[in-house]
Formats: sequence, structure tokens, C-alpha cells
Amino acid sequence: MRFSVSSSDFLKKTTIASAVIPNNPIMPILEDFLLDLSGDVLKLTVSDLETTIHTSLEVNGQEDGKIAVRGKILSDTLKAIPDQPVEFIKDPESNILTIITSNGEYKLACDDFEEFPQIPETEISHSITIPLKTMKKGIENTIFATSTDEMRQAMMGVFIKVENDRLTFVATDAHKLVKYTFLDIQSETEGSMIIPKKSLSMVQNALSNGESEVMLNYNNTHAFVEIGETEIACRLIDAVFPNYDGVIPTDNPNILTIDRVSLIQSLRRISIYANKTTNQIVLKINGDNIEIKAQDLDYSNEARETLECQYSGDEIEVAYNARFLIEMLSVLDTEEVMLEMSTPNRAALLLPSSNNIEEDLLMLVMPVMVKT
Repeated sequence: MRFSVSSSDFLKKTTIASAVIPNNPIMPILEDFLLDLSGDVLKLTVSDLETTIHTSLEVNGQEDGKIAVRGKILSDTLKAIPDQPVEFIKDPESNILTIITSNGEYKLACDDFEEFPQIPETEISHSITIPLKTMKKGIENTIFATSTDEMRQAMMGVFIKVENDRLTFVATDAHKLVKYTFLDIQSETEGSMIIPKKSLSMVQNALSNGESEVMLNYNNTHAFVEIGETEIACRLIDAVFPNYDGVIPTDNPNILTIDRVSLIQSLRRISIYANKTTNQIVLKINGDNIEIKAQDLDYSNEARETLECQYSGDEIEVAYNARFLIEMLSVLDTEEVMLEMSTPNRAALLLPSSNNIEEDLLMLVMPVMVKT
């Protein structure tokens, strides 16, 4: 194998692929990049057996070949050198890949590429083309709300529902829930899937402004996301996602409207004084004022602030986990947000002050018990 390529172009591809490499691989070969050169096209594959990334780039190819090399070392090398043409040479008589730059030479041991796991071919049953900005927003708006509880496998990913005229992303960890719906899409088939958080994080990394559309292919067991020259294939979570529509409250007479940035900044200040286990803050809303307070009885810490707001409804005092509220408010991008509530012990809805006609975003947050 012999080829030359821009170090920055190669680095972009290895950065995307590196996210797949597991921290504690069950086989050493899973730490490797599989490089396959044919003509002027270099194909790069990396897999952890659950998620696989295939990507390719144009190079100046001189001698075809296939090798497996440690991905982290190769990626770190490309990061450390300035942008320049770099030559890669694998002598067929040795097990060494030589990397030649304008002022240095590096030798990297290769592994047996035949040990790299064979990725089985999977038949695709459904396909949908999604605008890149929609895929990006769908992931950004929901991925933070996934669960880390391995006893709740269904919640460890984002539920994606494809309908003829809409695309819905949903994530929940039982404390918060986010539902993002894109309303301007056409699909000949309908279906649903739960994509693991790790796989979606890789999709998020691979999204770039250079592409306008994403192709989502899927069947009952796998999803395949095509972004330009990159395909991310992953095994779907085999579980039943919770009935999210059933937990979204519909009767919320108490409606708070407030400046989003002011609320985030206040929550961040007040939460410094909250109990570090519960992160509990209390909102007391009456008229055009909201009082935000926190108390840590273990250390006699206490803080409170008052903000101006718009409010319609009865006086209410309700407690939430400040970290959850901050996470959700940070995802929203409108100037003002609305908090729709009913009673202190029922879920509330956090909404942008306005949704455009192409999308709808809804966030649900559960209250915590007020400590007295």
C-alpha cells in the first residue's frame, strides 16, 4: 500500500471514526482502523460490533492494499502535525506502516487485517431522506435526555418515529422528556426505531454544513445513516419505548412566560447553594414575579432571587431539579420560554415561546418534593 493525502483531510475522517473505538474492547483488533486503498479512493472502516462507520476520501494512490492500524495512534499523529501532504507506505515484506511528513518519519506497527470483524450484510426495508438541519436539530434537542440506566434499555437511546408527513424524535430518562417533531417531510413508508445514544453521537459528529441531506435506511434490527461519503451503521435497541404521549399533561392552567437567558443565569447562581444530591430549587410564582430559591440544610447554605415574568394562573410553589431545567433551557433557542403547570406534584411542560410551522418542540419535566 502506498498513497499520499492532505493531513487535514485525513484527520477529518479519522476524527469521525475514532468515536467508535471502545474504551475496553473485547478484542484488540477493535482498536484498529481498517484501511483499504483501491485506486485513488481510501476506504476507512471502524467497528465496536454494535456500531460501524464506513467512510472514504480521495487520495493520490500509488499502490493498492489493505491494512489494520491502531486508530488512536494514527489519529493522534495527524492531529499533531501541521496541515501538509503526508505519504503513507506499507512495505509488503514488513508489518510496518511508514508515515512520511516534510520534516519527519514515523513507523506504526500493523495488525492482521484479516482479523478485523466481518460486518454482515443487512437488507434494508425502509428509507427516508431527511434535511441535514432537521437531523441535527432532532439529535441536539433530544440526546441529552436519554437515560444511563442499563435496567431501562429502551430509554438509553432516542426513539425515532417515521410517518408519511412527519418525523418525530423522543427521549426520556423518566425525570425529563423531550419530543421534537418535524412537520415538513414526505415518506412512502412508516416505521420506528430506537437508536442508541452512542451511535447518534457519532451521527452528530459526522454532520457537516457541506451536505444538505441525510439518508436514513433501516429495518427491524439495524439503522444505516448516510452522510456524504460516510455511513454509520448501528444495531437498534430491541425494546419497547414508553408511551410518551400518555404522560404529557394536557390541562395546564398556570402559564409562566419568562426571558430564557435571565432564567438560566439565575438558576445557575441559585443552584450553587442547592443540595448537591438533589439539586433542588423552588419556584414561587405570583403575579408578575417569580422567586427562585435553594437551600442546603446540611451546610446552612441558602440563596434566593426574584425575576420579572408574565404569569397567568393561581399562586404556585413548585420544586425542580435545577440541573434538568438548565439542560433543557440550554437546548431551546427562543428569546422567551413558557412553563405550563397544573399542580406542584404533576409534570410541567417547558416550551419555546413560539414554534415555526415546520417543527414542534415540547419538553416535560417532573417536579421533586419540596423539603420543609
